Amino acid sequence: MIIDFHIKTSDLKDKLNRFWNLSGEKIIAIERDYDTAHGAPVITKKGKYSSRGWTEWTQGFQFGSAILQFDATGDESFLESGRQNTMIRMAPHISHVGVHDHGFNNMSTYGNLHRLMNEGKLPFNAWEKDFYELAMKASGAVQANRWSKIPDGGFIYSFNGPHSLFVDTIRSCRILMMAHRLGHFLPGENDRHISLFQRATDHLLATAKYAVYYGEGRDSYDEWGRTAHESIFNANDGNYRCPNTQQGYSGFTTWTRGLAWAMLGFAEELEYLDTLPAEDFAGSMAKEQIIEILTLGARATCDFFIAHTPSDGIPYWDTGAPGLAHLIDYLSLPADPFNDFEPVDSSAAAIGAQGLLRLGHYFKTQGKSDGGNRYWQAGLTVASTLLETPYLSTDPGHQGILLHSVYHRPNGWDYIPEGYKVPCNESSMWGDFHMRETALYLKRILSGDVYYTFFNGLR
Repeated sequence: MIIDFHIKTSDLKDKLNRFWNLSGEKIIAIERDYDTAHGAPVITKKGKYSSRGWTEWTQGFQFGSAILQFDATGDESFLESGRQNTMIRMAPHISHVGVHDHGFNNMSTYGNLHRLMNEGKLPFNAWEKDFYELAMKASGAVQANRWSKIPDGGFIYSFNGPHSLFVDTIRSCRILMMAHRLGHFLPGENDRHISLFQRATDHLLATAKYAVYYGEGRDSYDEWGRTAHESIFNANDGNYRCPNTQQGYSGFTTWTRGLAWAMLGFAEELEYLDTLPAEDFAGSMAKEQIIEILTLGARATCDFFIAHTPSDGIPYWDTGAPGLAHLIDYLSLPADPFNDFEPVDSSAAAIGAQGLLRLGHYFKTQGKSDGGNRYWQAGLTVASTLLETPYLSTDPGHQGILLHSVYHRPNGWDYIPEGYKVPCNESSMWGDFHMRETALYLKRILSGDVYYTFFNGLR
């Protein structure tokens, strides 16, 4: 991509105001028209949200979007909607033992409500605060119990089973960190106290070691910052076996949404771990060592995104997708969501933009202004593109806010409009949510509000 080093955060002010106006309309339309009997909304088809049975991992994004809308606009109708739906409908997600997505569903809802109360944006209510904290404690413990041991630690295994480490699960580590910070642990057999902090850091380190490549010759396609969506381990002895993919093209190519979640997950955890005293790491690897490893992972993945994304900052769905061979010099041009060969994935761009911004900000706080400025400006470049057409959805009849997101290209789950050859013009619940997160992050920077992190207000 071509980083715009001249764009300023203030240049996005009007775009952000327009975005939040449109965003509110979309949230209202979904709540008014979507049939909840079909399950959680996942992706749009002809502009209308539909379910897509696999695992229930998007409900938190739906209700969390209303909470973010309140945070950005102060409109209490969205707060009431997000809060009531969280209380009434999210309980099964707290105790869901079959998914690796607790950090998505429950941090987006209970976590955001808890954060807003800590920030003073909700009236303090001890019972309500305790309710949110209990939800996060239980969710963190349930997620931590989905555990595979390996010779050098362990990881939260994916819905594929105990042999499977997904790169995107890095963002679920937030729920373990929160639960630990609130004083919770996982009670094991014989009343063993299992540290949620230890499990979270072990998972972060496993992701950095096995899911991210550093150009060190691990295989013939090893390249600085490449990620494997899935890392396969021998379930008998815990030894690593090979890269694989669930939604990408190949284990030896990079599924860009997984890459983006790694970018954001590393950056968020660096922000969090930086706030902890060294003694909190007793019994695990030293703080400096963990931060060094996570910093390497963050830099590598963000560099790979910049190097393998078209000029405007919007990636195609997989860097090794075979149809890209037909798109001449495609990295030197803006992404084309309407091409005949491979779809772009705007949701990867929205997630990646936040990762770039957070890493840039983190580096600046560490006195690394040169590197920090590069990542920050890259994040602004991506965000600016997404806040305009053809990615910003301005059609009042379309329920999505971020267009040209794809879900599962290999399985063919995404709608291809008549007259087109690849999926386009549709939205996803995670793409819309992460675009709102990125827009909220920038809005808070512009307004001088408290810096937005998942752990705001924790003591």
